Amino acid sequence: MTTLADVPAAAAPAARADAADRLYPLRRAAEGVAAPLAALLFAAAAFAIFLLALGKSPVAFYALVWKGAFGTWFSIQNTLQRAAPLLLTALCVAIPAQLGLVIIGGEGALVLGGLAATVAALPLNGVWPPLVQLVMALAGAATGAAWIALTGLLRARRGVNETVASLVLAYIGIALFNHMVEGPLRDPASLNKPSTWGIGDANMLGPIPGTELHPGLPVGVIACVLCWVLIYCTSTGFAARVTGGNLRAAMLQGLPVERLIVLACALGGAFAGLAGMIEVAAVHGRANASLIAGYGYSGILIAFLARHNPLGIIPMAVLLGGIGAAGGLLQRRLDLPDATVVVLQGFIFVAILASETLYGRIAWFQPRGDR
Repeated sequence: MTTLADVPAAAAPAARADAADRLYPLRRAAEGVAAPLAALLFAAAAFAIFLLALGKSPVAFYALVWKGAFGTWFSIQNTLQRAAPLLLTALCVAIPAQLGLVIIGGEGALVLGGLAATVAALPLNGVWPPLVQLVMALAGAATGAAWIALTGLLRARRGVNETVASLVLAYIGIALFNHMVEGPLRDPASLNKPSTWGIGDANMLGPIPGTELHPGLPVGVIACVLCWVLIYCTSTGFAARVTGGNLRAAMLQGLPVERLIVLACALGGAFAGLAGMIEVAAVHGRANASLIAGYGYSGILIAFLARHNPLGIIPMAVLLGGIGAAGGLLQRRLDLPDATVVVLQGFIFVAILASETLYGRIAWFQPRGDR
């Protein structure tokens, strides 16, 4: 077998360069892990300074975050419960991102999906529950898909900035939701908290046997795996990534760019709408203001943490779900407002955005010829 020692001296540098280039995919993968990890560590350090300014102990804070998120079986279940909708709302950002789109309107798709699922269930009381749940899922997913697809259509046909359009549509969606819940669809018996009529106990999604977790968690995990397969193992996913890499080149190759944009937005919106349906059918039992919990906005952070990789969304959703689950414990033990965890998420988001400047600039992660 030929070794590097057997290669002529003049050819040795070229051989080493070829070996380094063969390691490039591994280095790219390592870079994809190292940069977000560095951003998380930087955010934790910066937030520690913030805590010291408040007169609080960072060590005690992070110890309580760990305890509230993963310290007990109850904490773990609470974390996973919060992660379930985040898996789906993060996909609402990650899928369009494959085409270079920045969609941040998942919150509107989620609440409208939950509302549509509730409306679909109300006239079906007494019908076989699995059929009702299927109708609810289809109604929620279709509503979310249509809402975000409108953003894609505006982008593809009229060149409207998708970030601005999706944000505006999110506010419109939430306003429409509030109008319907507090007006035409309000249950007169809901006094302190305006709500629609309930979907009925028989139509609720029961917990996974042996746990207190609802089926939204496995649905979210399966959705992430299927989206990874779609993006990286199909011709449609390849076409989407080509479009995201170079729009002009994709158009010159004859790819259906407009259709891909609308399809990606619709698919992402369908997952956000499905998250709204699951929140109604597994948690609240009706549509009310509790659906407006910021899951759509947290999904933006998770998608960026995962660098829009559907498999990376799974651990990132668990991480953010754990931070959210620890909020109550922090409030009781450290006398901090529950919104403190939102401030921490803000630090993380800024650090993640800043870490984007690192990609492609660290010599060790680059091929020899690019250094």
